[in-house]
Parts: sequence; C-alpha cells; structure tokens
Amino acid sequence: MSRPGPVLLDVADLHVAYGKAHVVHGVGLTVHAGEFVVVLGRNGAGKSTILHALSGLIPKQRGRVTFAGADITHASPGDIVRAGLVQVLEGHRVFTSLSVEDNLLIGTYAGRGSDPRRGLERVYADFPELAEKRHQQASRLSGGQQQILAVAQGLIAEPRLLILDEPSGGLAPVVVDRILDVASRLARGGTAVLLVEQLVEKALRHAGYGYLLETGAVAGEGTAAALQDSALLRRIYLGGAEAA
Repeated sequence: MSRPGPVLLDVADLHVAYGKAHVVHGVGLTVHAGEFVVVLGRNGAGKSTILHALSGLIPKQRGRVTFAGADITHASPGDIVRAGLVQVLEGHRVFTSLSVEDNLLIGTYAGRGSDPRRGLERVYADFPELAEKRHQQASRLSGGQQQILAVAQGLIAEPRLLILDEPSGGLAPVVVDRILDVASRLARGGTAVLLVEQLVEKALRHAGYGYLLETGAVAGEGTAAALQDSALLRRIYLGGAEAA
C-alpha cells in the first residue's frame, strides 16, 4: 500500500539522552501530508521522548528532523509551532485560571490561522460542550473536558501536523473515541496527525500507518491493518515469542 501525499515530516537517525541515559536510539520515521500515523510501544519505550524532541522541547543528541522541506533539527519550539507542527502535551495542559475561550484564543497566537473567530466557530462545532462553557474558568472543567480543551487549542492553531501525546489518559472511552474521530477527520481533510497512544486497538482502528517502538528503537512499521494482526505487536505487548 502506497502512503498518501508527499513526505511532510522526516526523522532520520534520531538519538536522545537524559544525562547518561540513552533513551532513543537512531529512530527514523516519516509522516506524509494528510496521513494519520501512530507510534506504539510499552511504557518506557521512548515514545513521548521522541515527540518532545520533534517539538523542540528537549535537545537531540544526534539526527536530523525535516518538516515541509526545512531542517528544524535545532529550531526553537516557537519557530516549530509557527512552521505548522503543533503538539498537544499529555496531561490536560491548559491555563486553569483563564476562561475556556481565552485558552482557545491563546492557541491562535502562534498558529497559522488568520481569523481567530472563524477558528473558534470551527472548534465549537467539533466540541459543542466547549461552546456551552466558553465563559467558564477552565479549572471548573472535568478532566475529560480539559483534555478536549487541550486538543482544541492544538486544532485552532490550524497545524499542518498535529501531534497528540496519550490523549486517552484518564478519560472515558466515549471521550477518547470523539477525540480520535476528530483526528481522523482532520487527516481526511489534509492535516497530518502523529499519535502516541496506549490504547492499541483504538489507535490502529483510526490510523493508516504505524511504527512499533521497543527500547527506544523502531522494531517494525507498516499499515495499521498489517500491524494489528502482527506477531511483533503481540510480542511487544504480551511478551510472547514472535513467529518465524
């Protein structure tokens, strides 16, 4: 199966270390324009570390990251966001002292959208519960509503690539499904999505392509359908022997 569109994100030989701990070992991956890609692996495999390195939040020890044809390996987080690569961090990272709408407007400042009001209308159409609570302080939202708000902050920036880091954390299954449904619709509309997620079955059901990570390195890759039934996936998650 050929992958859709031109390559948008190209990661080559990525190495990341925390002090003397070498966490990511020569990872290479690509995300094509309009593609939904998932990175899977057990806890501690280095998934979130890779995302933080791509977003410029932690330094890279070695490797090259190209986005939309430009080298962003050593770019600042602000420049990376302005280029159109936006990450929604794990753990409901919103400004709890501000209103829902002010949180969303903050998401427009560094984004590519030229009309904040149009962005608000689009987000409120996707997540009507945010429209109902637009003037409410974000601290009064439930954990699930705060996660939806965090995702909406990423969407309103009109990214070329939206990175989602464990959006399911602590959320009801119905909320997770809604977030992944919106991500799937984005990909169909031309916005690439890169997802790290522990809910393997849900992630593969929505994604088109995936990478399997093991001890900081890519152990396998392929279409989501092929990975779903692979012996490698079973070995990584269940510890069984991989078929020959």
